[in-house]
Amino acid sequence: MAIPRTFLQTILFTLSALSAAAGAADGVIIGYQTGIDPAKVAQADGAYEKATGNRINWRKFDSGADLIAAVASGDVAIGNIGSSPLAAAASRGLPIEAFLVADEIGAAEALVARKGSGIAKPQDLIGKKVAVPFVSTTHYSLLAALRHWGVDPAKVKILNLRPGEIAAAWQRGDIDAAYVWDPALGKIKPGGAVLASSAEVAKWGAPTYDIWVVRKDFAAAHPEFVSRFAQVSLDAIAGYLADPQAFIANASNIAKISRLTGAAAPDVVAGLKGNRFLGRDEQAALLQSPFVAAVGKTAVFLKAQGKVESLQPDYGRYVTNRFVKTAR
Repeated sequence: MAIPRTFLQTILFTLSALSAAAGAADGVIIGYQTGIDPAKVAQADGAYEKATGNRINWRKFDSGADLIAAVASGDVAIGNIGSSPLAAAASRGLPIEAFLVADEIGAAEALVARKGSGIAKPQDLIGKKVAVPFVSTTHYSLLAALRHWGVDPAKVKILNLRPGEIAAAWQRGDIDAAYVWDPALGKIKPGGAVLASSAEVAKWGAPTYDIWVVRKDFAAAHPEFVSRFAQVSLDAIAGYLADPQAFIANASNIAKISRLTGAAAPDVVAGLKGNRFLGRDEQAALLQSPFVAAVGKTAVFLKAQGKVESLQPDYGRYVTNRFVKTAR
């Protein structure tokens, strides 16, 4: 769904007007989603507040589209979104930068067909109701999977539902399939069969990522805050990568992630195992031409699907590795 130009002009003006909100007395507002990653433990422990010396108001969002709207309005300074919402936002010219990779999405996102829906193979999706949050990583992955299978998206009844709405619709039997992430994914899996995960879609040439973005005005005014935020995340990822089994075996880690995401403990474990986490050197290398190319490719695909109106000549303006490099 394309954002009208008048609305875009309004939010850009508002964003500029609210650029000083970063150091507000009520703290920095940071938006996050329910993706499962090691840094959720640092979030639960208050490590970001300790490292930055700032009070942080954490705000939970159900979708990248909702979070991007909050960032665009100037309400949220830093947000956790997927690479597909980033491509859509950059295509619309929103003044944001991706500065950190939370994870490369794997089996933690999946397309599940409900039992009794009559869907046994990809071609059976034709004529069926498939729910997905629009302009999310799962939306991009769904469209990429349909292309891989040779299924025309126009022949599939693709419905725009948020994760919580997907779980409810699934329970009522209103939808035949859904492409989503936890905790909704964990709720629908027992009543269905996985047709594909984002790990498979990545192998088909359409990888997706969970990333952190920052408003450019905030980053310019408070680079030290962003660098320290990046460092806390990188430390959390490094701790996990040093011994994933020990991290997962620590019941406190799992409980903290479960509390923040709403995912059941077994789904937290599956999510940690299902995603790939990148250390500092990998991030510094990725957040250059490789990721810029991936964002551009995603944007081209979204435009072909009518989800964005136009493309940027250079997506490099929306990606930076400087905060990974200066993290301390």
